[in-house]
Amino acid sequence: MSKLKIAIQKSGRLHDDSIKILKDCGIYIDNGKDQLKASSRNFPLEALYLRNSDIPQYLKDGVVDAAIIGENILIEKGQGISILEKLGFSKCRVSLAVPKSLEFNSINDLQGKEIATSYPNTLQKYLDAKGVSCNTHIINGSVEIAPNIGLADAICDIVSSGSTLFKNNLKEVEVMMKSEAVLAVSPKISTKNEEILNRLQFRIQSVLKARNFKYILLNAPDDRIEAISKILPVLKSPTVLPLAEEGWSSIHSVIDASQFWEVIDELKEAGAEGILVCPIEKMVL
Repeated sequence: MSKLKIAIQKSGRLHDDSIKILKDCGIYIDNGKDQLKASSRNFPLEALYLRNSDIPQYLKDGVVDAAIIGENILIEKGQGISILEKLGFSKCRVSLAVPKSLEFNSINDLQGKEIATSYPNTLQKYLDAKGVSCNTHIINGSVEIAPNIGLADAICDIVSSGSTLFKNNLKEVEVMMKSEAVLAVSPKISTKNEEILNRLQFRIQSVLKARNFKYILLNAPDDRIEAISKILPVLKSPTVLPLAEEGWSSIHSVIDASQFWEVIDELKEAGAEGILVCPIEKMVL
């Protein structure tokens, strides 16, 4: 039986988030300690645990069919690799940072300076677009130490919370790009495995949609049903069920999580009572 080979970062936050979204999709991987390859027991999928920076080459060569990988790594090393889905987790920025003591007004202040980075291609494209010329020092890991040891005037690196920059007496001065985890596909994927990947993508989309919505139940007088229904931004129309108490009904619907509090305030003003909000595990449209 054909199996979809998917690359996952072997450790770190991206690894944990990748395993979680697969579990949310109902896919469980039997992985013993320190295994670099493991199969799912309930889906035709085999996971390969690899270094994040190596994954683009595995995709290009067709060693793996797909990958959950940081968008920033694909932009740096994954030319020609298609992104199927943005996954909404492991968000970060690729930014320029300088010592806190250095005055910085614009990118032009870095003209002719030394910049240390693990993202030379991304950095060069950005500098070219800005018309700035710099000298680049390629470093794999611990880039933030470069200014402190006199190797560089600035750094280009990924930033999440900014705590690492703070600890190294650096400040973020220019956001070059924003990144998150993505589902990427190999250009050499077979037709059979592409079908399996489509099934996986469908499950992922259902999970991601559910994360953006909440299920809401409320009670309302019958004469307020029409007004309340107009407030609810539902997929089609709300479900209205009569209550045992005459003149009252229960209204069930789905609301956008980003508009949650605004909608709740409007519903209360319109006469809604006993509002109950629940998370949604999956949403299949």
